[in-house]
Amino acid sequence: MLDHSKPTDYSINPWKTHSIEERYDNPWISITHREVTNPNGGAGIYGVVHFKNIAVGVVPIDEEGFTWLVGQYRYTLEQYHWEIPEGGCPKNESPLDAGKRELLEETGMTARQWDLLLESHLSNSVTDEYCVCYVARGLEFGTAAPEETEQLELRRVPLKEAVGMVMDGTITDSMSVMALLKVALLYPDLVGLA
Repeated sequence: MLDHSKPTDYSINPWKTHSIEERYDNPWISITHREVTNPNGGAGIYGVVHFKNIAVGVVPIDEEGFTWLVGQYRYTLEQYHWEIPEGGCPKNESPLDAGKRELLEETGMTARQWDLLLESHLSNSVTDEYCVCYVARGLEFGTAAPEETEQLELRRVPLKEAVGMVMDGTITDSMSVMALLKVALLYPDLVGLA
């Protein structure tokens, strides 16, 4: 039973870490095995996936209220997915610069106006993956240059349709879900919800 008689100091870590052993490492992630004592005093283990890049996503919006989705086959899920333009931001790059680079690489677009949309931890039970998403407006169009590992399809859709794809389960990528639903709340006139 919880004791509500005294205030909780949320800055104190109730976990005790006894050992950390790296079990896997590549240029994008590392995985560690940890021997711990949990907050209730029991012995346990914890596996932590550390992401070396920040995840960055962009919702490009044109003057007609359309956005662009990127389609690609996701190896880990063995499924084709529609998502907002997104990618990784290494330590030597700012999230905004990474967002600009990813938008250009995946869609061929640049934008005159960039607004921070959200920051989130994508799966904080076992990973430290952190993401930043932006809205890009004042779009200019050029030629896409995807990375060698990407085979992308680009689709222009009304924002209302993209939000509908989230609501009906067509879009399941967590960054895309969060970003499109937040756009719907912040820009209801563009989505046709005003």
